[in-house]
Amino acid sequence: VQLQASGGGLVEAGGFLRLSCEASGRTFSRYIMGWFRQAPGKEREFVAAISRGGTSTYYADSAKGRFTISRDNAKNTVYLQMNNLKPGDTAVYYCAANSDSNYFTMKNYDYWGQGTQVTVSS
Repeated sequence: VQLQASGGGLVEAGGFLRLSCEASGRTFSRYIMGWFRQAPGKEREFVAAISRGGTSTYYADSAKGRFTISRDNAKNTVYLQMNNLKPGDTAVYYCAANSDSNYFTMKNYDYWGQGTQVTVSS
């Protein structure tokens, strides 16, 4: 599976962005999909994940109430809608595909996209 993330950019605090991640291949619906982020000088961290059918979603505390993960299996795409962005959200955002059952741990994700930069100015 190859993943291509897009949608990052520069936005003012309080603004919004919608990240997309398109997967190659015909097995997209077999994978749990997740978003992670890595800020400068910090470790990569979990942001959100969604079940294979899209019925279950999970969020880091920092994302709850502001971010929404969704997927369209017909389009092989997962999205991350980010509202009310804060400077602390500045990071490179990565999408990843997981054939396991653990939603939150990076090592369970088999495939990673190249990342898209999100910068939130104050």
